[in-house]
Parts: sequence; C-alpha cells; structure tokens
Amino acid sequence: MKIKMYISSILALVLISGVLQVFAAGDKSEGLVFYYDYSETKGDSVPDLSGHGYDGKIIGDVKIADDPNRGKVAEFKSGSYLELDHEKIKADGNIPTEAFSLLAWVNAENNGGDQAIFNAWSADNTWLIHPEIRFGAGIYRWLLRAKGGNSIFDMKVGKPKANQWVHFAGTYDRGRKPKGSILFIDGKPVGDASGDLPVSADWDKGARVGFNVDNARPFVGMMDEISVWERGFSQEEVQEIIEKGLDGFLAVNPAEKLATTWAKVKSSR
Repeated sequence: MKIKMYISSILALVLISGVLQVFAAGDKSEGLVFYYDYSETKGDSVPDLSGHGYDGKIIGDVKIADDPNRGKVAEFKSGSYLELDHEKIKADGNIPTEAFSLLAWVNAENNGGDQAIFNAWSADNTWLIHPEIRFGAGIYRWLLRAKGGNSIFDMKVGKPKANQWVHFAGTYDRGRKPKGSILFIDGKPVGDASGDLPVSADWDKGARVGFNVDNARPFVGMMDEISVWERGFSQEEVQEIIEKGLDGFLAVNPAEKLATTWAKVKSSR
C-alpha cells in the first residue's frame, strides 16, 4: 500500500510539473475574442466558441453546408451576414486595440467586386477594419484604423483566387518591430507594414461578418473557422493553425490539461 501511494505521489508530481510547464508557456486561447467554426447553428445564430458568448446573428441567407474538403462550413449568399453584439463586446472590454488579428478560411465566388470578410464601423463614421477579397482590383486588402480615422496601415497585396479554399490571416501587434502588421495568405507572408497606433475600440455603428455595415461589399461563397484576436501571430503559428485547424491549435490549454492531469492521478490510485 505504501509503495502504491508513493508511486501515485511521484506520478502526481510529474503530471503537475507538466501542467505548470503548459501554464508557463501560456494559454493558446489568450486574446481570442470570437470564433465561429460553422459546424452548426443555434436558433437564428452561429455559436461563438470563444467562451464569451458573442454568437453571430444570421441575417439573410447564411446556411451550414457540407464541403468535401473542410466538412461543415458556412455558405453566404450575396447580402447575407452575421451580426455581432458590438455593445456587449465593448462593455466586456474585448474590442482589440493593442493588437488585432483576423483569421479565416474563405472560398469566394468572383463577383467582380470587393468582398468583406469582417467589418466594423465607429460612431464618427470611421471604417476601422477591412479584411477583404477584391476581385475587381485583383488584390487582398488588410487595413486597420485608429481613433479619428487615422490609418495604421493599408495593405493591398497578393492575387485573389476564386472558387477555392484560401487561408487569410491578417495580423497586427504594436509591440512587434519593425513591422507591426503582416498578411499571410495560405501561411505565406504576402505583405507587411509598420504601424504603432492603438486600434479604435469604438464599434458603435456595428460589426458584421460577410457584409459591410453600410450594406456594401458582400461576401459571396463559403467561409470556415473565422476568428478575431487581440494578439499577433507568427508565421509558425499560422502554419500550425492551417495544418491542425483552429480546434487543433487550441486543443491543449491549461484548464483542459489540469482536468486531464487530475483524472489521471485519481485513476492511478
């Protein structure tokens, strides 16, 4: 009995040590604002998997579809979108300011125009963010603005691909020098820019996925795994997300590791 208890104690120490290492490395979900994997709908909304409860209200024709490559995805018809509760996000203090990243899989139809992946509009009529596919101009766009309408950067780079899955990862971090912002397409950097201003925390005129707040630049096609963060991302992290999926990237976090650890300790006694 004493030997068994001793072994259990050693096992517990080893497992707890592993948990502490995970805590020291940081929780990979840190900075996550909202995340839609489009695996299901809940009433008239798409559930937010970040834990914050920022479900996206479906406006128009947004359906969950089966894709042979990605499984469950969202299909957006022109003029359809997800409406976010921007007042709740602001009240919670979760509008990204010091860093801002948007990641999404997109499979857009070439409608000859500009297509908004996500959009937010401030009370002073400043368009704060433009992650876009611009088929007319033949570019991707990644833009952020500060309070008062000052552009932090405005990247127009790359060449959009129609009717195929592309991973869009626009990332910005004020603390990253000399290039605060990088746009990754399919895990490869296609543009970068300097910038050292806080992003405006005012989404008072609305925030949407798939359609500008002024009912312009509709996204048409399929979308998967869209997420917004208050943190920057490295190329290695973006590549890991592409390879594992966002669920796989987030799979090991301190809370889950701790629960698993104690389950193993208990079962060994």
